[in-house]
Amino acid sequence: MSGFPTQARAVIIGGGIIGCSTAYHLSRLGWEVVLIEKGQLTSGSTWHAAGLVGQLRTSANITQLLGESVKLYKTLEAETGLATGWKMNGGLRLACNEERWIEVKRQATTARSFGLDMHLLTPSEAQKLWPLMDVSDVIGAAFLPTDGQASPSDITQSLAKGARMAGARIFENTEVTGFAIKNRRVEAVLTARGRIACEVAINCAGQWARELGAMAGVNVPLVSVQHQYLITERIAGVTPDLPTLRDPDRLTYYKEEVGGLVMGGYEHDPIPWAERGFPKHFEFQLLDSNFDHFHPLMEQALGRVPALETAGVKQLINGPESFTPDGNFILGEAPEVAGFFVGAGFNAFGIASGGGAGKVLAEWVAGGEAPYDLWPVDIRRFGRNHHDVSWVRARTLEAYAHHYSIAYPNEELVSGRPLRRSPLYERLRGQGAVFGEKLGWERPNWFAADGEAAQDMYTYKRPTWFGAVAREHKAVREAVGVFDQTSFAKFRLLGPEAARALDWICANDVTKMPGSLTYTQLLNKRGGIEADLTVARLAEDEFYIVTGTGFATHDFDWISRNIPAGYDAKLVDVTSHNAVLSLMGPRARDVLAKLTADDVSNAALPFGSARVLSVAGAPVLALRVTYVGELGWELHIPVEFALTVYEKLMAAGAEFGIVNAGYRAIETLRLEKGYRAWGADIGPDYTPLEAGLGWAVKLRKDIPFLGREALLTQRQDGVKKLLATFTVDDPAVILLGRETIYRNGERVGWLASGGFGHMVQKPIGLGYVRDKAGVSAEFVESGIYELEVAGARVPANVTLAPLHDPKMERIKA
Repeated sequence: MSGFPTQARAVIIGGGIIGCSTAYHLSRLGWEVVLIEKGQLTSGSTWHAAGLVGQLRTSANITQLLGESVKLYKTLEAETGLATGWKMNGGLRLACNEERWIEVKRQATTARSFGLDMHLLTPSEAQKLWPLMDVSDVIGAAFLPTDGQASPSDITQSLAKGARMAGARIFENTEVTGFAIKNRRVEAVLTARGRIACEVAINCAGQWARELGAMAGVNVPLVSVQHQYLITERIAGVTPDLPTLRDPDRLTYYKEEVGGLVMGGYEHDPIPWAERGFPKHFEFQLLDSNFDHFHPLMEQALGRVPALETAGVKQLINGPESFTPDGNFILGEAPEVAGFFVGAGFNAFGIASGGGAGKVLAEWVAGGEAPYDLWPVDIRRFGRNHHDVSWVRARTLEAYAHHYSIAYPNEELVSGRPLRRSPLYERLRGQGAVFGEKLGWERPNWFAADGEAAQDMYTYKRPTWFGAVAREHKAVREAVGVFDQTSFAKFRLLGPEAARALDWICANDVTKMPGSLTYTQLLNKRGGIEADLTVARLAEDEFYIVTGTGFATHDFDWISRNIPAGYDAKLVDVTSHNAVLSLMGPRARDVLAKLTADDVSNAALPFGSARVLSVAGAPVLALRVTYVGELGWELHIPVEFALTVYEKLMAAGAEFGIVNAGYRAIETLRLEKGYRAWGADIGPDYTPLEAGLGWAVKLRKDIPFLGREALLTQRQDGVKKLLATFTVDDPAVILLGRETIYRNGERVGWLASGGFGHMVQKPIGLGYVRDKAGVSAEFVESGIYELEVAGARVPANVTLAPLHDPKMERIKA
């Protein structure tokens, strides 16, 4: 082949480490690949990256992805003959206060859960690994031997050579001018040198990815932020095997370079860049050094590494990099345009992610779906609030400023709020609501009583809202509570073939009579759970679908993409049409009956039914369902009626002890009932049979559905993991998730969720027990269990049954 191509199966845009890694892996999968770069390879932000390679994240799968980078970097130089600068010299992380030390110990437990060998060290042990540092304020440290560092430009050039060796063609100095899109599918990439027809376009354009995505009508929520680090001359005592060092309490990081040090950090007042667009031909360029802005980091560094005071400084590098609103990178097929993939927004850890991210992105392209659960980085985690670049920039700067802050459980960011509000927002705020935010929605997390500060105070110990949540939890179990869940994502599927479409997409049978409500999962071809939601059949040709707030984009995309071709069925997002008030508790029927003339008895409105009622003068779609394990209804109310209905509910419920309740109580209530949460306990890597949800799958009926064959095979072969509920008798133990599960002394998994059950008065966790030989109920229940919590093992009890109302008597009353 010679000359500029006119077609290719895949066109990758961007010649940084992500683009070259994707080209390397996709070409090795047998794809015809063309990579185009508007300047030269690495000329954007890759060339000035610091090059630290850490592996541990809070997600097992993202940790696995980073581990794939390490595997590749170990062998790449031998494969291509080009140096990569890879050194597996380990990574050290310091803790200088009690809360940070708890965090580090929990990180070490997480590492062990995910199969990484992270060691907890005393200050003196840490100093032996890093002799130049002053440890007078250090409480402890963690060391991960398999972390390392690489030369960003060298490793990218090596990946590019490996891609060429596998048949990829790379064209530099080639600018993209647009895309050809037909029927919401990419057909070609348009460049200044000509048109390239393609099946797939992959946007790996780094900080230019948002502008490039906009050319195709795809939103890529990232912005550029200035990031500085200095490079010193040689320093006595700095050896090539010196581990990378992260000192989050001083906001700084370090690595060895040619006998000197690279030192940078994440300041609390970051500076954005390119707010009004990018300069033309910004290639191999840096920004002006800002010594005044870097000075506070330098002062912190001098306290840790006194030798810096006399070290010569080669250069203070100020290079802009792309950052995202939640600090995670962006992968996957865009929901707006089929065949348009994104790999961008790497938040200054693109070198650590590059090898693994390119691998999974290539497998995603080739396989038609993610190779495993990548929800933390999936482009479909974003929503309507992420279309405004000003909002994205404000949130991104806040996330950058928190990069080295202690990652407290349940911490909420504050920028860009409030944005999306239910009709009850002001009323609830006046009643002590403390709000959290998800996808721009303000959601009441808990309610402060008179005399309590309506404010979150974060800690790894018992949080300040613990007592308030206990009150709400108890009231819902014993009386009745109201939850404002207006932020639920809500869709309507309409059309004469809507039922046929859902029959294929849903694992459970949702094609019952109108007025029925069904809990169901949506599965991928491996049988993994892609969504977990409820479907109400309102008419022969109309279904109402309700799913979680944060899954609005993902679930809409999954459903719409999997409607079989040619079916007359249309999916419509109606999230903003209805507010939702969930009325839950043993007195819920008493309250509802006072506000409607309609029959709300169990006979007339049984569990799993949907009816339109007249409630306090409003037309209300009442769904008899629960996520807290009590009798109750989700009341879907046209927004203009919502406040009136809320006021009437509170007045009617006063004699029954009605309370406002929030999302943190929902979490504790659902843990007691053993209800699963998508994105934590269930997801694309877990099947209903593994999650104990086989009862919600129509395997006994001869009805084909997506994922059925995989489940039939698994039912025959058995499962290798099974979800169980764990409790600890000591109420002082704090479970958060990712604690390691030991069965008979052997590591068998980790907790996916953790919290406290206020009625059982015990810490509760949900997690999978794993065994390569197979797992059964008998295997799970016959073991003796411990949980590792922040480095300490505590005895635990296990059950496969719900802790609360195991026979569903209260729910179906």
